[in-house]
Amino acid sequence: MGWRRNAVAVSVSISAALASLAAATPAYAQAKKPAARAASAPASAATTGKVAAAEYGERFRTVCAACHGANGRSDIAGVPVLAGQPSLYVITQLFLFREGRRNNEAMIALAKPMQDADLRGFSDFIGTLPPVPAPAASAPLDAARMSKGQALAQQHKCVFCHGADLSGGQGVARIGGQKEDYVRTTLHGFKSGDRPGYTRAMTEALSQVPAADLDVLAYFVANFTAK
Repeated sequence: MGWRRNAVAVSVSISAALASLAAATPAYAQAKKPAARAASAPASAATTGKVAAAEYGERFRTVCAACHGANGRSDIAGVPVLAGQPSLYVITQLFLFREGRRNNEAMIALAKPMQDADLRGFSDFIGTLPPVPAPAASAPLDAARMSKGQALAQQHKCVFCHGADLSGGQGVARIGGQKEDYVRTTLHGFKSGDRPGYTRAMTEALSQVPAADLDVLAYFVANFTAK
């Protein structure tokens, strides 16, 4: 049961790190200043925020867009869609890469030298990217697989955390419209314990799900369109 101990360690370390990141944000620091100075704070914080957004927007286009696309959605196989992802989810994944907890050489190399401010800056910018619809399918959808996938998503409570529209929120990923190959790899990684999470929720939820059902779930969420 080594994966359980690892999952607990990841969860504890991430919780502490995210708390530290939150405590270091300008908004938190401003809240600690005397009330007499509060009147001048909003304008200063807004200016700082705009500068940071512009800086990390440019860095995203320079560093990240080659793989992930300028709008957060590329056509490169295996590269996840970032468009529409919540910033809290993104900063957690960047932290895992920086600490070498997630196994991706390219992302580890990019994230390892990042300071906490970089994690916040990139995640805050990515959180502003609106969802980008998936390209039209090259073949008609398999109605039977979509129906079974929808039933599996209900049965295994995927919609409980990710939402009925699969849009996620806060620290939960948007999975609706995510690339099928990426979702499939991710689900199998959680089931096997190769993919760490910041809680045990995904590993435990998928531990009893047959591998074939994971493939159907991947097909469903990748082709899901909210109504």
